[in-house]
Amino acid sequence: MNVEYTARKYKITPTIRKEVETGLDKIRKILGDRFETKVILAVEKRQHKAEITITPPNGPIVGLAETADMSSAVSEALDHLHKQALKYKTNWLSKKRKAVKKFDGQSLEDNIEAALGLAENPAVSVLVHKFPSVAGTTEVHLVHARDSVALHPMTLEEAIKEAHFRDKDVFVFRDFKGKLIILHRTREGKMELIEAP
Repeated sequence: MNVEYTARKYKITPTIRKEVETGLDKIRKILGDRFETKVILAVEKRQHKAEITITPPNGPIVGLAETADMSSAVSEALDHLHKQALKYKTNWLSKKRKAVKKFDGQSLEDNIEAALGLAENPAVSVLVHKFPSVAGTTEVHLVHARDSVALHPMTLEEAIKEAHFRDKDVFVFRDFKGKLIILHRTREGKMELIEAP
């Protein structure tokens, strides 16, 4: 691995150089030795900037950081670069796994013939497991939900607030005229109003 250093209004110290190289060793364990590295360390308006660029085969990866001192800028840039290298490696591996030949039925038959040493196309029996289209019903478990029923008459607004407060998807109450009303929270979070006759 070749590392090229550039300093702008900053003198590179041995501790900074060692910090960069130990961080690049961690990245080397992820990506291997097949990349060039450029390190730019600069001081502008009392801010220390670190830019570390590595060039693996499929494009450059850049780690940038700007802090009050150079050591923390370098460590932040290396952390950013480490995350980018992990992301690069997982993307590369996923693309490599997907690069499989598409299935055409003919190649499977050729492989079977080659494996069995047969010249003819023998019939192969295949057992296919079928799952039932409707799952069997389970035993119903009933629980009395006294929290879902209001004991005294209330307005619609009070009932909605009470249903939210009690965190219930179904809330039953009577209005001041004695009419039975049911509030039902849908999966989307909307409240449905059901009035019983």
